[in-house]
Amino acid sequence: MKSFRRIDIRPAGPDDIMMIASVIVETWRSTFRGLISDDFLDSMSIEEQALRHARRMRVADVFHLVAVDMSTHRVIGFANYGKARSMPPRFDRELYALYILKEFQGAGIGSGLVRSVAAHCREMRAASLFAWVLSSNPNRAFYERLGAVAVGQAQVSLGGENHDQTAYRWDNLAKLAGEGRFSA
Repeated sequence: MKSFRRIDIRPAGPDDIMMIASVIVETWRSTFRGLISDDFLDSMSIEEQALRHARRMRVADVFHLVAVDMSTHRVIGFANYGKARSMPPRFDRELYALYILKEFQGAGIGSGLVRSVAAHCREMRAASLFAWVLSSNPNRAFYERLGAVAVGQAQVSLGGENHDQTAYRWDNLAKLAGEGRFSA
C-alpha cells in the first residue's frame, strides 16, 4: 500500500466543487482511456461537472464527501451518495460516484471514503448500499475486496455507445463501516 501525508475525509462544501469536478475529469480520462471513446472523454469538461455537482449538492438526501491532502489542501478524491435511484426498494442507499486521483490510488483513501459513506448510511438507518460500476472498470475488484457482491447487470449509454455495468451490493453496513460512527 502506498503511503501519503495526512488525508482528511469530510463533507464537501460549495468551495470544493471545482476540485471535485477536476477529480472526475482526470479520473475518467486516466481510468477509461481505451475503454470508452476518446471523443467522449475529451469532451468532458470541468465546468460542466462543476455545474452538475453544484446542483446535486442542493438536493435533499444527496451527500458528498471529499478526501483532502492536508499538506496541499487539495481534494484528491470524493464520494457522492444518497437514496437508491434504480434498484429495488430494499437497496436503501446508492454510492453514485467514487473517484480517487490515479497517483493517490492504492493508499486506502477509497476504502476510507466507502467506510465513511457506510457509517453515515447506518446512522440514517439504511440496511444496504449498492453501486453501479462499469464492467470494464479495471478497478472493479476494489468493491469485491470491500465485501461487495455482484447482484445485477445493466447497460449505460456514454457518448452514444452502450457499456455494460455491474451492480455491487453491501448488506452488512456495520461490517463495512468498521463499526464506526460517521464523523467526517
